Amino acid sequence: MPTQSALYKAPFGPGGASEIDRELSGKLLTVALSKGADYADLFFEYRAAGSLVYDERILKSASRGVSMGLGVRAQKSDQTGYAYTERLDWNAMVRAAHTAASIASGGVSSCPQHISVRTLPSRYELGAVTLDVPGTEKRTILERAAAAAHAHDPRVVKVECSFAEEIREILIVTSDGKLARDVQPLMRFGVRVIAEHGGKRQEGSSGGGGRTTLGYFDGKSPEWHAARAAAQAILMLDAREAPAGPMQVVLAPGDSGILLHEAVGHGLEADFNRKGTSHYTGQLGHMVASELCTVIDDATLLQARGSLNVDDEGNEPRSSILIENGKLVKYMHDRLSARHYACEPSGNGRRESFACAPMPRMTNTILVAGPHDPAEILESVKKGIFAVKFGGGQVDISNGDFVFSLTESYLVEDGKITYPLKGVNLIGNGPDVLRKVTMLGHDVEVSDGIWTCGKDGQSVPVGVGCPTIKIDSITVGGTKA
Repeated sequence: MPTQSALYKAPFGPGGASEIDRELSGKLLTVALSKGADYADLFFEYRAAGSLVYDERILKSASRGVSMGLGVRAQKSDQTGYAYTERLDWNAMVRAAHTAASIASGGVSSCPQHISVRTLPSRYELGAVTLDVPGTEKRTILERAAAAAHAHDPRVVKVECSFAEEIREILIVTSDGKLARDVQPLMRFGVRVIAEHGGKRQEGSSGGGGRTTLGYFDGKSPEWHAARAAAQAILMLDAREAPAGPMQVVLAPGDSGILLHEAVGHGLEADFNRKGTSHYTGQLGHMVASELCTVIDDATLLQARGSLNVDDEGNEPRSSILIENGKLVKYMHDRLSARHYACEPSGNGRRESFACAPMPRMTNTILVAGPHDPAEILESVKKGIFAVKFGGGQVDISNGDFVFSLTESYLVEDGKITYPLKGVNLIGNGPDVLRKVTMLGHDVEVSDGIWTCGKDGQSVPVGVGCPTIKIDSITVGGTKA
C-alpha cells in the first residue's frame, strides 16, 4: 500500500482500530462459499470526508463525517448475492456472509484459496492528506478566492467557494486468493461567481483538484480560479442568443471530454453490452469512429481524479485502448463481464461504497491527441460554435443520443471567434459524432479534477480529457429566431 500521511492511521491495517487479517477473512469467505457459490469477495471500506462552503463573505457551513462497513459478494455463474453491514463485529459480518451465500446458492460448498497480498502501484502517494490540515488553512484558501473574485470587477455581486475532501481506505479479499489494500485521498475546490449589469445576470465557475494535497494550489492558486470564474461571468453578460440548426462545432481541449464520457464511454462499459442494451453491442472489431479517433481509459495518471491503484474487486487498473484508429477493440470489464466475454478483468470494477455491488465504470477516459494545430482547426470553420464549458446533459445509452447544455461557448465566423453565446445546446448521437471528427488537435488536456459520474444510483469520481476537436456537423439548439 502506498505510504500516506503519518497522521492518518489505516483502521483495517496492522495495529489499526479494526484490523482485518487473513485468518478472519478466510473464515468469512468460507461462510460466503458455503451454499455453493463458486466465487466470493469481501470489501471493507473506511471513509472520512469533510466540506467547507464560503458564501456571502462568511463560512456558511463546515461538516465532517465518517462511515465504515463491509460488503460481501457471492457469485454462482451469473447469479450474485450481495449483503453489507455497517458493524464490524463477528456476528454482524457472519450474518452478511450467510445472506450473500443464501442468494447465490445451488452447489457444493468450497473453500477459499490461500490468500496472498497484492503489490500495488503508487499513483497518488502523498506526504500529507488534506483532512490532516487544520480547517483554518482551508478557510483561508476560500477567503482568498472570494476576495479575489470580488476585486476582479464591481459587477461581481455574489461569490460562493467550496472545498470538499475525503480519504477512503479499502481492503478487498477474494476467494481466489487476492488481498489488496489501498488508501485513496481526494479533494475538490470550486468557485462560482454571479455578475450583474444592466438587468442581466450571468454565472461563471472554475475549480479543480484530484488525488492530491494542498500543494495543488502552488500551481493554480485560489486567486487564479477566482479570476477565471469572474472573467467568464463578466464575459457572458455580453453573450448573444445562439443560432440554431446543424453546423460545425469545435470542442475545446480538456473538459469537453465529458461529451465523450457520456455519449460514448458509457456505451463501452461491458455490462451494457453483456445485456445487449448498448449501441456498441456486437461491434468489437468494427469501425465505430473516424480513423483519427483513439479512445483510452487510463487509471494510471498520477494524482488524477479518476486514477486508481486497485479497483473495487482487487484488480489493478491500467491504460486500456477501447477504440483504436476508429475501430472498437475492447470494452471496460468487471469480473462478471470478463467471465462472460472470456477475457481478463480490465480493472474497471468500481462501486460507490461498501453498500453497493461493483460494476464496470470508467476511470479517466480520454480521446488521444491528433495531428492538427488547434489554431488551424478554428481557422477552418466558416461558421460554427466553439464549445468551451459544458453544463448538464442527458444520454440514452442504448443508442448514444445526447443533449448537452453549454455554459461557455462562442460563435466562430470565417475562422475567428466573434462573440460569446448563451442558451446553447448540442443535440446529437455519440457514435455519429465520433464518425464526423474531421480534425483533431495535438493539444490533449485532462480535466482538472471536477467530474463525478453517476450510474444506476452510484456515484464515483472520474476524469475526462481530449484535444481540440472539429466535428463536421452537430445540431445546435439555440434561441435566436
